[in-house]
Amino acid sequence: MTDLHELPLRALAAALRDREVTPVEATAYFLSRIEAHADLGAFAEVTADAARERAASLGTPETDPPDLWGVPLADKDLTARAGVPTRYGSRVHADNVPDRSDPLALVLDDAGAISLGKTSTPEFGLTGFTETRIGPPARDPWDPANGAGGSSGGAAVAVAAGLLPAAPASDGGGSIRIPAATVGVVGLKPSRGRVPAGSGLDSPGGLAVAGAIGRSADDTAMLLDVLAAGPHPYATRAPGDGPFSEASRVLPGQLKLGVTTTSPWAETMDIRLDPGQKAALDEAIRVLDGAGHAIEDVPWEPTGYGEMFMTLWRASAARIAVPDERLGEVEPLTAWLIREGRALSADRLLTAYGAATAFERQTITAFGDFDAVLTPALALPPRPIGWFAQDDPERSFARQCEYAPYSSFVNVAGLPAITVPVLTDGHPVSVQIIGRPGGEALILHLAAHLERARGPLPWPPLERAR
Repeated sequence: MTDLHELPLRALAAALRDREVTPVEATAYFLSRIEAHADLGAFAEVTADAARERAASLGTPETDPPDLWGVPLADKDLTARAGVPTRYGSRVHADNVPDRSDPLALVLDDAGAISLGKTSTPEFGLTGFTETRIGPPARDPWDPANGAGGSSGGAAVAVAAGLLPAAPASDGGGSIRIPAATVGVVGLKPSRGRVPAGSGLDSPGGLAVAGAIGRSADDTAMLLDVLAAGPHPYATRAPGDGPFSEASRVLPGQLKLGVTTTSPWAETMDIRLDPGQKAALDEAIRVLDGAGHAIEDVPWEPTGYGEMFMTLWRASAARIAVPDERLGEVEPLTAWLIREGRALSADRLLTAYGAATAFERQTITAFGDFDAVLTPALALPPRPIGWFAQDDPERSFARQCEYAPYSSFVNVAGLPAITVPVLTDGHPVSVQIIGRPGGEALILHLAAHLERARGPLPWPPLERAR
């Protein structure tokens, strides 16, 4: 049999269901890979004993087992799992062991998955890079001198290096798409309200949603189907029906696709698009134009975005469970955001919420003539460890915007988006596809089309050397 880490998620699930491999064997295999590549910083905690116990308890598959029966996965270290250290990337919670699991962990349990531990995240998931004071940085497997992006940096590294077949993750301003594009895998941020256990409806501005990272569009579609089917009726569902694994394969006919390199951050930040990132966008346009789709520039000129988003981000930090007297124990950027957030007036916060709603409507209207919109995934190639200037909060935030200026506005608009590698010579380079509200199936289809045109996704050098 092909090495287990080389199997697509669907094929691994089928092999487990058909008894070609047991959950115990699959768990042992991926635990050994995690140990062999611990230097990549993908994991904040490895729960080997609990994983082996869970795998052994599954026994043999029933006639119709759950979709992820026996599949090894892991929780992002922002998701609480009972009895497992959940540190949120922070020294303040170094000893935190919850006695209850978050809904997202329970959804994966119900689907039959086996948790191997916690993937690394920056402190409280606040940044687009995964470098903390509580553990090693998450490193790009293609060049370990570079960081992996964030905040789902550990999850993206684990998938890119074959330490996991796919990974659940979360995205409040690009936290799935930034690391997925950085390390060359597929990252899917669903519509607001799509995933019941991570709908975004309970986060400031509706920004943060749960989603999926995989090596292919089909991997992410399969994981999205599991997440979106979670038994939590309190969530408002986004429009559009699954299962997305099936809907994404339906041929859509000729589409009208938009393209933009405009970033709403350009009004306040120095945004410069690297030629390599532009080349990836040009390649995606070439492929989709060759498939007969109509492609046009999007007439979109957003204004007033920077102040509004910064207010929302400060507000999201304000409620982090760190008392004022302990702010000296968190990282400078975290402390700055928390202090700024707790100093916000009600008037300023409500004004920002109103501006966010207006921005959402304006963006959906501007994109409304198009079935989907293409943008660069990132503005710059992967950045060296330490580049984000963690000890200078304002400079750090500016550099995050310079690196990934096409991500956060999608969260404000509540739209689905996927990043997919289209160039693979040397280091993969990705593009972003943004869908209409509830349009996950179509952007998954377009991502799969780009994958077929690209050819097989190569493994990073650590695999070729082994």
